[in-house]
Amino acid sequence: MTLHQKTRVKVCGITRADDAMAAAALGVDAIGFVFYDKSPRATTSAAARDIIQQLPPFLVKVGLFVNATPETVRSCLSSCAIDILQFHGDEDENYCRQFDVPFIKALRHRSTKATREAAEAFPSASAILLDSYEPGRFGGTGQAFNWREIPEITQPMVLAGGLTPVNVGSAVEQAAPYAVDVSGGVEDQPGIKSSERIQQFMLAVAAADDMK
Repeated sequence: MTLHQKTRVKVCGITRADDAMAAAALGVDAIGFVFYDKSPRATTSAAARDIIQQLPPFLVKVGLFVNATPETVRSCLSSCAIDILQFHGDEDENYCRQFDVPFIKALRHRSTKATREAAEAFPSASAILLDSYEPGRFGGTGQAFNWREIPEITQPMVLAGGLTPVNVGSAVEQAAPYAVDVSGGVEDQPGIKSSERIQQFMLAVAAADDMK
């Protein structure tokens, strides 16, 4: 019997307990809370805490920040049971490491060379998330990029950017990521998830894994 890696799935931009519970029931590995007030999927630490308290065990909770003050991050960590931090701004490695919590660094892909060099600047990251580049935006663009341009990097790679139930199978086959991260691709509207689309997304990832 040949074993293959299961591609992990994170659903980001959770704002409702019902959506978090549906994601857990459908086998999602991680959910993300956006602590960035300029995002249409932004939430508060109090709202995230209320959702997290209702969750079953073995579901990873990720807190997403963009150029937040250290005090803001620490405040969220003290009030929410966040397992992993995810940084989408201009944070350097020293900033990311100061909280003594595993972290994912998001990079906006421009070219193979630029992405490789940027990833090398975060050797202590638990993973590198690759998202689409759009000037003035820190993710959440809903746009995919050329997955064949992704370089070999040392850290586990999380693929984001415009993923949907329709294209995630191709993304897994082409890029072979450790995990995929979806938000808008499984929504009815920003911040409101569709359990049907999450299920379709999970089935597409599983089908692609079976092809390995």
